[in-house]
Amino acid sequence: MFGIGKKRDREIRDAVEELARADTLAFGGVGFAGTLLPVTEAYGTVEAALTERPDVVRGHVDRLLAHGSPAGRAYAATLLERVDPLAARAAWAAMRDDPGEFNTFSGCLMGRSSLGEYAAIRLADA
Repeated sequence: MFGIGKKRDREIRDAVEELARADTLAFGGVGFAGTLLPVTEAYGTVEAALTERPDVVRGHVDRLLAHGSPAGRAYAATLLERVDPLAARAAWAAMRDDPGEFNTFSGCLMGRSSLGEYAAIRLADA
């Protein structure tokens, strides 16, 4: 479909679907055992594919940014930072007032954030 191979295309589509419905943002292992959540694994799949074929995967990321859950949109903007920092900054700026919420994990610590709060932090860190 997108020129990567049918199996890989399916893996990417499944990973994007996982991110689109995400309610948790976690970029590494969580809890004492450092368990990877399915959504974190999905992020890794899309991140690797974006590195391999940015021209092919970018459309998936753009759709995720437009139609994903609040956490999914945060994942999409984070992915964009790798291939198009200006587009990522514009995406974060556009999400600054978004009240949608999601869970966050940083190691063992679980929290909650609105997309707007998270976007403001990302913009301040840039």
